[in-house]
Amino acid sequence: MLRQGQDTLSPCTDVVADETGLQELATQRMPFGKYKGKLLIDLPEPYLVWFSRNGFPAGKLGRQLETVYVIKVNGLEYLFRPCRVE
Repeated sequence: MLRQGQDTLSPCTDVVADETGLQELATQRMPFGKYKGKLLIDLPEPYLVWFSRNGFPAGKLGRQLETVYVIKVNGLEYLFRPCRVE
């Protein structure tokens, strides 16, 4: 979860340090819940906002969800376009 004064893009740099990280993020699927099986990058923003308010899961999945959240709330979804699996 973001702390006051923390750069909002820092979760992105932790998960997406290079093109491989972004590609991995774009192919990961939600492993549980209402959106089980859906690509993380296709999760609706309100769902990600809920996690931001209530806490992201621990570990890699939490970092990935937080990264998708930060990308979406900052209007940077275009970063996912080259990574989309058709």
